[in-house]
Amino acid sequence: MSSVINETIAGEIGARSEQVAATVALLDEGATVPFIARYRKEVTGALDDSQLRRLQERLMYLRELEDRRQVILKSIDEQGKLTDALAGQIHSADSKTTLEDLYLPYKPKRRTRAQIAREAGLEPLADMLFDDPGRKPETEAEAFIDADKGVDDVKAALDGARHILIERFSESAELLGKLREYFADQASIQSEVVPGKENEGAKYRDYFEFSEAVSKVPSHRVMALFRARTEGILSVKVDILLDEDGPAVRHPCEVMIAKHWQISDQGRAADKWLQDVVRWAWKVKLHTHLQTDVMTQLREQAEEDAIDVFARNVKDLLLAPPAGKQVTIGLDPGLRTGVKMCVVSETGKVLDHGAIFPTAPQHKTQEAMAVLKVMCEKYQVKLISIGNGTASRETDQFVADFSKAFPQFKLQRVMVNEAGASIYSASEFASQELPDLDVTIRGAVSIARRLQDPLAELVKIEPKSIGVGQYQHDVSQVKLSRSLDAVVEDCVNAVGVDLNSASAPLLKQVSGLSTTQVSNILDFRDAQGRFSSRAELKKVPRFGDKTFEQAAGFLRIQDGDNPLDASAVHPESYSVVETIAKQHGRELRSLIGDADFLRGLRAEDYVTEQFGLLTVKDILKELEKPGRDPRGEFRTAALKEGVEEIKHLTPGMVLEGTVTNVTNFGAFVDVGVHQDGLVHISAMSDKFVKDPHSVVSAGQIVKVKVLEVDLERKRIGMSMRLDDPIPDASEKGHKPTRRPAASTRGKKDFGAAAQNKRQTGTMAALFEQALKNKGK
Repeated sequence: MSSVINETIAGEIGARSEQVAATVALLDEGATVPFIARYRKEVTGALDDSQLRRLQERLMYLRELEDRRQVILKSIDEQGKLTDALAGQIHSADSKTTLEDLYLPYKPKRRTRAQIAREAGLEPLADMLFDDPGRKPETEAEAFIDADKGVDDVKAALDGARHILIERFSESAELLGKLREYFADQASIQSEVVPGKENEGAKYRDYFEFSEAVSKVPSHRVMALFRARTEGILSVKVDILLDEDGPAVRHPCEVMIAKHWQISDQGRAADKWLQDVVRWAWKVKLHTHLQTDVMTQLREQAEEDAIDVFARNVKDLLLAPPAGKQVTIGLDPGLRTGVKMCVVSETGKVLDHGAIFPTAPQHKTQEAMAVLKVMCEKYQVKLISIGNGTASRETDQFVADFSKAFPQFKLQRVMVNEAGASIYSASEFASQELPDLDVTIRGAVSIARRLQDPLAELVKIEPKSIGVGQYQHDVSQVKLSRSLDAVVEDCVNAVGVDLNSASAPLLKQVSGLSTTQVSNILDFRDAQGRFSSRAELKKVPRFGDKTFEQAAGFLRIQDGDNPLDASAVHPESYSVVETIAKQHGRELRSLIGDADFLRGLRAEDYVTEQFGLLTVKDILKELEKPGRDPRGEFRTAALKEGVEEIKHLTPGMVLEGTVTNVTNFGAFVDVGVHQDGLVHISAMSDKFVKDPHSVVSAGQIVKVKVLEVDLERKRIGMSMRLDDPIPDASEKGHKPTRRPAASTRGKKDFGAAAQNKRQTGTMAALFEQALKNKGK
């Protein structure tokens, strides 16, 4: 069965089954995805980290599927009902849904009406009427009346027979599959406001009477509907909208059921009774079942999309370019309680701290400038990191005025996203790391450090608290955590970790390291001092050969005994570099960074049975720029002076800002007015954009044009197409399409018309439907 799983995954990730088999073997041996992606390219055929993550995810699902398959086969076999045909169907089932459909007739269940009817001996009556509709139901039922079995009259006998057929009709895996596909394709998700909740749920008013095709509704809209339902604002359902209503109208799914079981009205005695059974099977059993299934599928897909959006945003933030090792002041802005301040060294060590009160209501500007001047002189400060929360622009303006008054310091001020800083401040780790500092000052420390090195600081915060998600609190927390943990692990190992300065949260993300091993490393470092070589890791308690293999390549030692320890070259490959040095009569240290020499080497000349071509090429590339940081060059947005609040914005302004969040419907940009603006997906490029992530990423600096400003709702409409015209006032206020009147529901052109209106409406219309969907 493993070969079948390998072939399935290979087709899904665009690889050969041999590549998948080799990767699965490595994973089963305990290898991590970062290690496999970086140091086992020959084994896997150079599968990249995204393919490997997808492989790992699908392997887990398919193995769970296989385990469930075996349980089902055993259960049916023990019942004595497992036929070769059924076993074949179960073995070929490629999803958990299909597998459960096949198991449904054999699944142990509570005592149903159909089971009671069978116990009363009514199954022959059901079979008789189904097999021969020419028989008259009332006449045949008389022979099955038995008061001792609870069948008191003809009606009771026919009711029992009906329950048996309803269960039979509802448990056909083939029919269920067809119905589910049709229902999902034709159904709409519909919502209505719960009476009396109009004011409380005002932010959901676009959904007070709403309908959209299940096949077209975007995931963020699904999440909004489910959230509103959870909050008790909306009633939400999934159903097929019929052109006409009434008892005489047959539902198309009823027609499909009748066709599947070859039931039709040919004027025979039992035809009407059988058709009633079909209608009951649809209304009582299958309709609710399919509604639940499709609602579940909608939610699962929407959650998957939301988790994917969140993971991509977290990755962008973690890999944001660091400002580097410079003395930095962190400012956590505030009004009444003042601006909390701390000074951290090049390595993030806290040098000084305090509070200043340059903003309202105290306005102690001169005193604050005097304190800041002393700090800059004493510690040779180069950077000032300002949290983007309350009073951030006022604080930013204060620092700008300070820089003008004291140009000799040549300060660079940067506004940073402070999301999660307060969570870090109150965390157990912060208490251990900064035990002598007040919680409020710890936030300023975090703000300073995340400018110096976003990755090293943000790993101390639970990823879902970073604040770049889309409905992250509404999705499966288990799936979300698993996805975000993988992202953090990939990012940390892509950059590498300084063994002699890394914190526990950072070390915990290194390939192969457990919590216990991290603790042992830190204890060893505290007792023995800095590590002078990677080889010393083997002296750490419980740090075995397997752990060393997985982790060593991602741990860096600057100025150590072996210069290769500061690079991404794995210790197992040091011999390749030593061979190159020996052949060319060079000192090993002199090779590193000598790009001209290294580019003149032929990788093929150093391939051995142990080290393949891909590995040697990676080694030569790493030697050119050892320990190179994959993150880009540090850059900040130039916020426009005088534009500090939303009221300062006017349509037509072109501003520079920072992308704070990328969603499926666009991107949010911070231009320094305490309220992010929305660049809708339709305003991101002159070309069609299917995925906003293909255009921008969280943390990216962009130029935007202000199109609309809604002061009342605090909504800002922006475009990245700087030549876009300003919408006419007469166009504003356009509402998105609501559910049509009953007379037009279900018309084939409704979905297309609604979609067309959503795509071609004004920016105000786009905000009305999209901005409310921003994840909080």
